[in-house]
Amino acid sequence: MKAPTVVIVTPALAAANNGNWQTARRWAGFLAGHYRVRLTDAWDGGDEDLMIALHARRSAASVAAWRAAAPCRPLVLVLTGTDLYRDLQHDASAQRSVERADRLVVLNEMGLAELPPGARAKGVICLQSSPARKPRAKTVRHLRALMVGHLREEKSPRTYFDAARQLAGRSDILLDHIGGALDAALADQARQLAADCPHYRWLGALAHERTRARIQAAHVLVHASRMEGGAHVVIEAVTSGTPVIASRISGNVGLLGADYGGYFDWGDAAGLATLLAQLRDDAAKLAALQAQCAARAPLFAPDHERRTLLDLLASTLASTPALTDHTPDSTPA
Repeated sequence: MKAPTVVIVTPALAAANNGNWQTARRWAGFLAGHYRVRLTDAWDGGDEDLMIALHARRSAASVAAWRAAAPCRPLVLVLTGTDLYRDLQHDASAQRSVERADRLVVLNEMGLAELPPGARAKGVICLQSSPARKPRAKTVRHLRALMVGHLREEKSPRTYFDAARQLAGRSDILLDHIGGALDAALADQARQLAADCPHYRWLGALAHERTRARIQAAHVLVHASRMEGGAHVVIEAVTSGTPVIASRISGNVGLLGADYGGYFDWGDAAGLATLLAQLRDDAAKLAALQAQCAARAPLFAPDHERRTLLDLLASTLASTPALTDHTPDSTPA
C-alpha cells in the first residue's frame, strides 16, 4: 500500500531563507516516512492526496487551482503572519482561500481569535519548533542584544534603530542586527546608524546556522515586529536559552504567554531602550526572563510540533471518504 502524497505549497523556497521556507522544509522532514512529499512554490496540477498551502494570499492561486481540480481532496491552509493579521481584513483572495480550506492552521496560541467567526471551527493551533541548544556562558562586561529580521516594515526595524540612538551613551550595551536589505531606504538608515553609533552593527543576511549561533551568543533577542504569525526566531531564542524582549502584539504574546515580563508596546523605541538598560543594570531581571522562557521551551520541542502535524493530517485524510483506505497511522515509526 503506497503512502498518501502531500504537496506543500510555500510562497518562498530555499533562496528566500525566510520563515515560510523554514516551516515548509521542517514539515517536509516531519512527514517523511509517513507520506510522499513534494515542495513547490506554485501548484500547477498533480494527483496528490492532500495540499498544505502556506499563506492565504500568496498561495491563493494554488489554493484556487487545487479546489477547482480536486473539489473533494483535502486542503490545509496555514496562516503564517501577514495573511492572518492584515490580508484577511480586506483581501478577497485571502478570504476565498480561508473559505476553500478544510482545515486552518495558526502558529500561535492567540491566532484562532483572529479567524473569521464562521471559520474558527476549522482552526488548529500548531506551535512551531526548534531543536534545543545548550545555553552559552556570556560575558558580564556588556549586554549584547540581537535583532533578527529582514529590513522590511513588518519587522519594525526603525524601532530598533531609534532605541540604538537613545542608547548611544551606553557603551556597555551592544546592538547587532541580522537581516537582508529588502527595503533600500531601511538599508540606508541601517548603514547611517552604524556610522553614527559604533555600538550598533548591521550584519546583513546570514545563513541559518550562523544566525542561530549568534542567537545563542546574545544576552537577549529583540523582536520588534508589527505583525507575526508565530516568529520562528523567537522560538529559536527560547530553545537556545536566550531570553526575548518583544513587541506586545498578538503573535508574540501567543508564543511567550500573556504574563511574560519582556514586552514593550509596538513602535515604542523609548520603551525598548528602557528595557535594554534595565536588563543590563539588573541581572535579576535578565535571569527572570530567562526562567520564563525556559518554562515555555517544552512547547516548542520538535516532537510536539511533529505530533500535532501528523495528527492533523491523519484526521483530515480520515474525514475524506475516498481516501480513508490509505490514511496512514500517525504513530511515529
